[in-house]
Amino acid sequence: MINFSRRGFLAAGAATLAYAHIPQFAFAQSATPIQLTAGRRTLDIGGRAASVFGLIGPDGRPGVMLDPGERFTVDLTNDLDVETIIHWHGQIPPNVQDGVPDAPLAALKPGEVRSYDFAPSAGTHWMHSHIPIQEMQMLAAPLVVRRPEEIAADRQEVVMFLHDFSFRPAEEVLAEIVSGAGHGDMGEANAMSGMDHGGHGSMPSAGQGGHDMAGMRGMDSMQMDLNDFDFDAYLANDRTLDDPDTVPVEANGRVLLRVINGAAATSFWIDSGDLPGRLVAVDGQPIEPIPGNRFGLSMGQRLDLELELPDTGAWPVLALREGARERTGLILATPGAQVRRIDSLAEADAPAFDIGMEQESRLRAVTGLADRGAIRPIDVMLGGQMQPYVWTIDGKTWGEHLPISARSGDRVEIRFHNMSMMGHPMHLHGHHFQVVEIGGRRMGGAMRDTLYIPPMTMATIAVDAGEAARWMLHCHHMPHLSTGMMTEFVVAA
Repeated sequence: MINFSRRGFLAAGAATLAYAHIPQFAFAQSATPIQLTAGRRTLDIGGRAASVFGLIGPDGRPGVMLDPGERFTVDLTNDLDVETIIHWHGQIPPNVQDGVPDAPLAALKPGEVRSYDFAPSAGTHWMHSHIPIQEMQMLAAPLVVRRPEEIAADRQEVVMFLHDFSFRPAEEVLAEIVSGAGHGDMGEANAMSGMDHGGHGSMPSAGQGGHDMAGMRGMDSMQMDLNDFDFDAYLANDRTLDDPDTVPVEANGRVLLRVINGAAATSFWIDSGDLPGRLVAVDGQPIEPIPGNRFGLSMGQRLDLELELPDTGAWPVLALREGARERTGLILATPGAQVRRIDSLAEADAPAFDIGMEQESRLRAVTGLADRGAIRPIDVMLGGQMQPYVWTIDGKTWGEHLPISARSGDRVEIRFHNMSMMGHPMHLHGHHFQVVEIGGRRMGGAMRDTLYIPPMTMATIAVDAGEAARWMLHCHHMPHLSTGMMTEFVVAA
């Protein structure tokens, strides 16, 4: 049994070095290892200095971008005064390099350097601490691996990295969320949140009760617990709309916008406004393009949007906090264009994110899993409650969890049943999976590594079990993870 304690998850603290923010990315130039540092940096948020964590490249800029064929060859230095460990979200490294405390390697001690070397998966991915309290302190950054066709395409690439931020220490924020004091007025949700939704009781079949998608479309968002906490700011590339990241673009050009939701506890809608767009990839995996100007993503997920620019001008691309008025974003602007100020509060609340999985149901993989039968279906129950604040998988928290077992090479289907009144972005380490069923309806859905399961909803993924090892499966909502919403996908040889 891996010694993976909640106490270890919650470990965090201060550090000493400060770095200036520049919203660009460190590029690998050769087989020489990229020098990546977990350290401190200082942001200007609403005119106030904020000390946060960061993953800094050799030139002092956050994140890593690799060209086609480059290996992920990195020397990671822990320049914090606390232990840390970094997970390469969306990548499939050898298990020993996956980046989970004591699974199997211990976290890096202050001053320690650890080397990583593997062939990376192409697409829009990211990297972050696998200690939840540190991810809440913004120990995270983009990790982009370009495809050959993206190099050849006549378009500009832009990254939008989203986060939620509080001036208060992350330990205080998490303690307030867990105590229930940070939940605010949930309306009718509070009547539901006192119920225990973590058991293995009767589950409606497709078309009956909570798992009928038509019924979910009619669900009032006030019946759900959408947001645990009102953060002080919502950031795009470390900035608010008071001082947004303004990206120079060419008139009549095309932009590939890579959106990464690195937030601890916030889902967003991405709204390109007047710019016509196409959704072309999710979680770094190509899909059949879908036209539109508003798409959503939950914690840990990514979207690639192709945007067509008119002649000249300035165009905001906004990230709208679900169920609330707060928003952030960046500005695409041609040279000399006038950039107008945008209020950080919209006139009305944004809707809940993908209640009936309508968006997810539209996604189709360009290249899905090979057609073969699954060894067996595995039912996984997602449960929990707001009072007391405990979130479970199969009725258990981490440390008492019930591992999911498979053999390397087997096709396994996992059926998630969300019996709670909060949504759960479920992330599987070391694998890409395909969404094959939503609400009882079979489909050849998107390839992903993180799937959002709305309240009282059922969805099924198919995965080909990879390296024989213990891989984490957990909710990517950091307060849910920190209170135990994690299990293991144990692959035997």
